[in-house]
Amino acid sequence: MNNLKAFQEYLQLEKNYSLHTVTAYGNDLLFFQEFLKNNFDQDLLENVNYSMIRSWIVSMVDAGISNSSINRKISSLKSFYKFLLKTKQIDSSPLLKHKSLKTPKKLQIPFSENELDRVLNNLKFPEGYEGIRDKLIIDLFYTTGIRRIELINLKMQNIDLHSGTLKVLGKRNKERIVPIIPILASQIKLYLSERAQLESIKDSDYFFLLLKGVKLNDSFVYRLINHYFSNVSEKVKKSPHILRHTFATHLLNNGADLNSVKELLGHASLASTQVYTHSSLSELKKIYGQAHPRNKK
Repeated sequence: MNNLKAFQEYLQLEKNYSLHTVTAYGNDLLFFQEFLKNNFDQDLLENVNYSMIRSWIVSMVDAGISNSSINRKISSLKSFYKFLLKTKQIDSSPLLKHKSLKTPKKLQIPFSENELDRVLNNLKFPEGYEGIRDKLIIDLFYTTGIRRIELINLKMQNIDLHSGTLKVLGKRNKERIVPIIPILASQIKLYLSERAQLESIKDSDYFFLLLKGVKLNDSFVYRLINHYFSNVSEKVKKSPHILRHTFATHLLNNGADLNSVKELLGHASLASTQVYTHSSLSELKKIYGQAHPRNKK
């Protein structure tokens, strides 16, 4: 299936998607292709119509697959057909009028300022390179709000301590500049001095490295955040994305305007940033309740 291979190369090389995401897209398309073979005796995704896709959706619902998982698989399919349109292999997408299945909104609960303080100031990190690196990773997530893949792909040349800025390569290769606060700058200097003493450095361009000198991977970063925050928080979800969510929420709680937070997060529109306002609204209600004279009568 040459189109699938070309599509995956397009996602990795042109769209700059992670290998994990590219593999997930490919698996979704192979899953759909298998359904086509078994139910319509055909395996060419280019010749599909919406009724076939609808049959696939119904079969997944019947199999107990969640709406969010189905939406993700359809999203993979949509991207594939957009690619075929872009390369002029089809005239229109069979998913043109498709509407996503309804899913319950999941409340993302950020860490509290107290929880962050306990991790960064009270927890004992391992001695040497790994402890210094781990603490810097946590603080960088919290003070810049960058995504996990953005942190993993951070290059040495992206750090400018002289100007106090960080260049981040975000989604669709969009660059943004994020400020580095003084406390973070001093940690970066300490980390760089320890990094220079590693016995072997294979991925020298990358800022963050494992002890053996290679760049970080998705699962390592997730496990790192989960490990340290399990010591201070009973929240169900403890992930890099929750730290990004925490960054935005704490800024909003402390008076930052939505547009500034949008720019720092690298969102294309305010609508993406507004998902973080629920926590600041609850904080605002609390302050309002404590401060308004009418609430004291």
